Amino acid sequence: MTVGLSKGKMSKAMLEILVQLPTGTTHLKESVVANLGLLGQMSATRDINAAWNETKKKAAKEYPEKFILDGRKILHWNDGSVKILDKKISSVNFKKLNDLAKIESCSVNQLISKLLKNYQKGKA
Repeated sequence: MTVGLSKGKMSKAMLEILVQLPTGTTHLKESVVANLGLLGQMSATRDINAAWNETKKKAAKEYPEKFILDGRKILHWNDGSVKILDKKISSVNFKKLNDLAKIESCSVNQLISKLLKNYQKGKA
């Protein structure tokens, strides 16, 4: 049995609860769902997950001074402890990395690990 509340309305309720949580609260999703009360208990897991994904995006967009969404779409408090990594690489460089990995008979990840080790050795 489900409540039948739309994802948008549930997301709005989640956002209202989220912004009221004390800074530094851990397990944000669990805390928000627990504070939803009967609405959280009666909703299907897939509905809660869909609303939470929408809530995370809204929180990071509307309250950037409080929340930050990392590259893995995990919501964090914006307290300066989380650095967003630069994950952008040009298609030309990505192709070059793949070609070089093929020549070296390894994955791109292994190749980058080797390159970083050599870079570290050169700086030392």
